[in-house]
Amino acid sequence: MERLDFALDGDRIHLAVEGSTGGTTLGLHLAADAIENGKRVLWASVEMPDPARFSQLFAHLSLVESSRFHAMNFGGRFDRAVDALLEAASSLPSVGLVVMDDWCPSSGRIPKDRLDHIERVASECPNHIAVLLVSKGSVDASGSSSDPIVARSADAMRKKGFSIWRLWRGKNGAQRTLVCEEERLELTLTDSGFVG
Repeated sequence: MERLDFALDGDRIHLAVEGSTGGTTLGLHLAADAIENGKRVLWASVEMPDPARFSQLFAHLSLVESSRFHAMNFGGRFDRAVDALLEAASSLPSVGLVVMDDWCPSSGRIPKDRLDHIERVASECPNHIAVLLVSKGSVDASGSSSDPIVARSADAMRKKGFSIWRLWRGKNGAQRTLVCEEERLELTLTDSGFVG
């Protein structure tokens, strides 16, 4: 089984995850891919990725390559964090991926002001830069889905130009199911990322 290459190119993705299944890991996997392809990555989150997990996923990259990973914290006002992220995406050379991890509350409705700022990210981030938003999914209360999770605010996110991906735990410990819109991938989570 080979480490997956998702080959993102200007995609806008809203990834809804079942808690603690590898959403941050998928973001780091995509970040490592972008860096390996000569691009820079802008990473924004409330907490920085686990250093041990980061080093596992970036083990195949040199120190110089890894320096193209730029992390910032959401602490403080979200609108200012978005301003800083958009400024960096426009001014730094070779940015290929923007990741916003845990960008909204982990349950309940996604606040309208957050969705408005995300719309800015979708429209103002240069088109060649892929954008990945990672947030917790929720259980489908209507019973219309047999999948364990659904993406919150999926319709609103699609209107803003995002495709919906969902990630949840499979039958055994390392197995994961990733649904990219309608395409379903059965993956295995390893130290180096996702393989399929």
